[in-house]
Amino acid sequence: MSEQQQQSTERLVPIGVSARHIHLSKDHLEQLFGAGYALKPLKPLSQPGQFAAEETVELEGPKGSFGKVRILGPTRGRTQIEVSRTDAFTLGIDPPVRESGSIDGTPGLIVKGPKGRIELEEGVIVAARHIHFHTSEAEAWGIRDKDRLHVRLQGERPLIFTDVLARVSPQYGLDLHIDTDEANAAGVKTGDRAVIVQG
Repeated sequence: MSEQQQQSTERLVPIGVSARHIHLSKDHLEQLFGAGYALKPLKPLSQPGQFAAEETVELEGPKGSFGKVRILGPTRGRTQIEVSRTDAFTLGIDPPVRESGSIDGTPGLIVKGPKGRIELEEGVIVAARHIHFHTSEAEAWGIRDKDRLHVRLQGERPLIFTDVLARVSPQYGLDLHIDTDEANAAGVKTGDRAVIVQG
């Protein structure tokens, strides 16, 4: 089998590397930037309707802080911060690995904006690695929502990630989401491709 034929039979997924970022609720956005404030889109993200905003905030933990942390829009029902394990060490917190939206019982920290600050009681996670599938792609590949997959990253230091969560929706675009620690471990970057090898 030629390389081209092999690629045509492989389940290839584009990689999106997520740096530390924050999703804000509308109330928290106004506390940080002022009443009635609306985020200004900087560039679209891989998922339809989502964008990186021009605005950034500062995150402050018990041991360290990060400035210019990008806000992703649009606003959500609850504020959520996603960091890598290395980021968490710097901040001095120990967030669990969680699926996006599962923030009950997680650590909090201080968020600073130009018009105010918020002392979050919870909301910080290390995002579980996951793949967004459009419903048609998932059906074609025999994958269901919440399946756990094995994915091979073929970077400078190839490795296989297990327990990769499948998230299926007609609103999604195909994309593997990993954080900066995971990308650095494999030597990959946004735009590279991974292969689903089991699941």
